[in-house]
Amino acid sequence: MKKIISLLMAWLSCCCMETALAADTMNPQADPAAVIVSGKVRFTVLTPEMIRIQYSSTSKFEDRATFAVVNRRLPVPAFTTKEEGGYLYIETAALKLRYKVGASINPQLKTPSALSITMKVNDHEVVWYPGKEDAMNLKGTKRTLDTGSGDNQRPDLENGIISRGGWAIIDESPKTKRGDGSTTFAFDKVVDGIDWVAQPVDKNAYDWYFMGYGHNYKKAIGDYIKIAGRQPMPPLYVLGYWYSKYQRYSQQDFLNLATEMKRNNIPLDVMIFDMDWHLDGWTGWTWNKDLIPNPEALIKWMHGQGIKVSLNLHPADGVASYEDHFAEIKADMHATGDRVPWQLEDSTFYRSMFKHIIRDREKQGVDFWWLDWQQNLTSAYIEGLSETFWCNHVFFNDMKQNRTDRRPFIFHRWGGLGSHRYPIGFSGDTYGTYGSLAFQPYFTATASNVCFGYWGHDIGGHLQIGDPNPQLMLRWLQFGVFSPIFRTHGASQWGNERRIWKYENFPTMLEAVNLRYELMPYIYTAVRQAYDTGISICRPLYYEWPEENEAYRQEGEYMFGDDILVSPVVTEAEMDDKAFHKTWLPKGQWYDVCRNQLVEGEQTLADWYGQEEIPYFIKAGAVIPCNPHLMNLKKRPDQLVLKVVPGASGSTNLYEDEGDTQGYEEGAYATTTISQARRSATVTLKIGAIKGQFEGMPTERSYEVQFLGEDKPQSVCINGQVVTDWKYDDIKKMVTVNVPKTSCQQVIEVLVNRSATAVEHVEANTLKHESHYDLQGRTEENGKRGVHIVRRTWADGSVTTHKIMK
Repeated sequence: MKKIISLLMAWLSCCCMETALAADTMNPQADPAAVIVSGKVRFTVLTPEMIRIQYSSTSKFEDRATFAVVNRRLPVPAFTTKEEGGYLYIETAALKLRYKVGASINPQLKTPSALSITMKVNDHEVVWYPGKEDAMNLKGTKRTLDTGSGDNQRPDLENGIISRGGWAIIDESPKTKRGDGSTTFAFDKVVDGIDWVAQPVDKNAYDWYFMGYGHNYKKAIGDYIKIAGRQPMPPLYVLGYWYSKYQRYSQQDFLNLATEMKRNNIPLDVMIFDMDWHLDGWTGWTWNKDLIPNPEALIKWMHGQGIKVSLNLHPADGVASYEDHFAEIKADMHATGDRVPWQLEDSTFYRSMFKHIIRDREKQGVDFWWLDWQQNLTSAYIEGLSETFWCNHVFFNDMKQNRTDRRPFIFHRWGGLGSHRYPIGFSGDTYGTYGSLAFQPYFTATASNVCFGYWGHDIGGHLQIGDPNPQLMLRWLQFGVFSPIFRTHGASQWGNERRIWKYENFPTMLEAVNLRYELMPYIYTAVRQAYDTGISICRPLYYEWPEENEAYRQEGEYMFGDDILVSPVVTEAEMDDKAFHKTWLPKGQWYDVCRNQLVEGEQTLADWYGQEEIPYFIKAGAVIPCNPHLMNLKKRPDQLVLKVVPGASGSTNLYEDEGDTQGYEEGAYATTTISQARRSATVTLKIGAIKGQFEGMPTERSYEVQFLGEDKPQSVCINGQVVTDWKYDDIKKMVTVNVPKTSCQQVIEVLVNRSATAVEHVEANTLKHESHYDLQGRTEENGKRGVHIVRRTWADGSVTTHKIMK
């Protein structure tokens, strides 16, 4: 019997729309047209490269969402099926599956006799079968870096969903152990808007998702979020500077900290109240009034300074008799004794706990929760249920359901596949050593292989080793600039200082903090990209250069967004306060920010870097949108700084939204396309009209345009008019042009002429029409005679005119 299944042509035209909707509607029921059942085996063709494989000895197949996979209703790809010679064959454009009809599937046999999938990787045939070792898996992440020093945690990294071998398996089998010893479960009934945990229909079943994407890693990750859900955007303020310290701070201490930071011109967006905010004990829910007598007033004051507040929680010990609202929770749970155990998997406990305690603190102004779970990795009530994953799932979704005035967000540890739906991560208590710092760039970028794109580390390390080390603190801060979350933290030890203004090299540390805020428009645009595509802001080099061996070997380097390659210094200075450091650059041209020059790729640069220098490189042709100096992210600036990188034409698509609402999911956002066109004698930067709509959207702003790596120009024009409001820095080789405040609906064109007689020619695909006029014998206001006019009608309907003096 032969059955051919193919997509209708009409589906192809709306495939992208259907795929985007699929990621958000979260329908775990696959289209029946994608499903093939053969006895006790069921196959679901999800994409040309992804096939779900289920085996149940009882023929009970799981159709509900599971922890890692919440959506299977994807557009059905073209595939064929046939039975021949006792085998079932399924073939897509990328995969050929063969199954021996009636055979059981057992990964212990490690043979292709019952089931195999054949694919091509770089024109080489690769055969997968159950139990085959994925020796070239590119790894994902792990629950915590507690006790991390150097790369001693490397062996514990869980597998990711991509592999240099070309294939990987997502294993949602109910008995498969996750990294913390837990297992996956199904989602079933809804409790107050939250999908609730349920037992699998067959605990002994196998449930695999074969990912045969070869080296197209970005496509694999993009397809993963279609079945696993997107990475939600954290609020904008979360990307700013967090002050955090495990120390017994009083109310006055917190006031002093914020005041001193402001006095020292240190930007700040988040203040963490670590565990001493509550009564003594590991777990606590009641304010320690000896330390913080008036928490409402303290939080209100912080909010008045534009600072958000979070409380640290260690929930494992439940609710003790001395806590606020113990009596109500005890009565709701019909408990006995002087403690109500933590049992968040019980819907009655969830409702009581959040009604009486969590809501009480949120009403006092707490902005988000730090779930610092460190005990009892699996539940005492449901065998195999991860306490970490379940806490993250419930706290995040409770906030989404009940605090609709803001964007849901928690700070927590990794709980296994599916945790990317609950940003963001806390990596735990590392030792403050150069080895720990050196491991974090690799650890952070590699987590993108499971879409866990928002690790927040203890900048400076948690536990100090030896005497205070200002240089180590600086280098960790500099890495933090180019990491997802910018948060200093440390244990309560003598000399383990996180008040950076107390260090002798504070001015250099402050430069790093300011650079973080400067880059925020670029960073936030990359955050939106992670939501849309699944590609995290920090990602390994092999995403872009999968056939380059060095892209896999250079673990200390990574891409930070699409255009910046970062190679942070993670070793101590050797000579004259400089550190020797090597960076491999991929093919192409790169702008060396430290040296203010273009360099060729396909080589390894070796250089000495002063303490103030961070080795990072920008792709030729990029445009990097930046902020002017800011003290926090509460208020949107009315100016943008645009860094225009030499070497090629290029563009960026600046993203903006309300910053702390869920409106971005419903289309409440705007984009601005900014492009540069380079010819032999001119550079033209075009700032397009803003597109989209959201509350508080800017209506006008000014720009400071920095043309990097340029010789001193002959003239500069803005929208066809010669201007004098520009300057040239001969040391930095930079032209700075000030564009006055202009409507965001107006197209702006800035032209830099390297030659007095140059006439710019713009890329043909951006123009509808171009007219040239020579006006001889005409005297302009500057006394020069002869004008060449270029009038252009662009593809978006805008018109610009240039006057170039002869």
